[in-house]
Amino acid sequence: MIYFANLFILSWVLFCSFTLPVKAQNKKNSSSINQNLVFPTGEKITNDNFKGNAWLQPLVASDSLNPISVGNVTFEPGARTKWHSHPGGQILLATGGVGYYQEKGSPKRILRKGEVVKCPPNVKHWHGASPNQEFIQIAVTNTQNGAVIWLEPVTDAEYNSIVKP
Repeated sequence: MIYFANLFILSWVLFCSFTLPVKAQNKKNSSSINQNLVFPTGEKITNDNFKGNAWLQPLVASDSLNPISVGNVTFEPGARTKWHSHPGGQILLATGGVGYYQEKGSPKRILRKGEVVKCPPNVKHWHGASPNQEFIQIAVTNTQNGAVIWLEPVTDAEYNSIVKP
């Protein structure tokens, strides 16, 4: 039953992300970060697990029936997470801009709108925006085996490393 509920949530998120009409969200700010979004940008993230400015709009809270959290994360150009891992794994759905994803020991990848990444459980990784363009993602996180484990910052050398073709 939980499997079908989780499948329904993921299907709903995918449907909303890629098929609903897109509207300008914030007329006061002409920044591309605040325009043409399916979901609101949310609140600015103020903890030290991110470098640069990023915003989070929670979409689905994890609970005992569905141990899945879903959030819309918007990174300004150059912003990124620290290295981290998820005991239950994570799925990233790129919905706008250009971003990066890297697993420890593997080359950095470019992510573009419509691409999906499956982050395996307990695999150290980071993700964020490219230097010149914002990145918007929907993060689907399985929290059944515990919360995210935050690690060290991504160095500038790691961030600026050669991108996987």
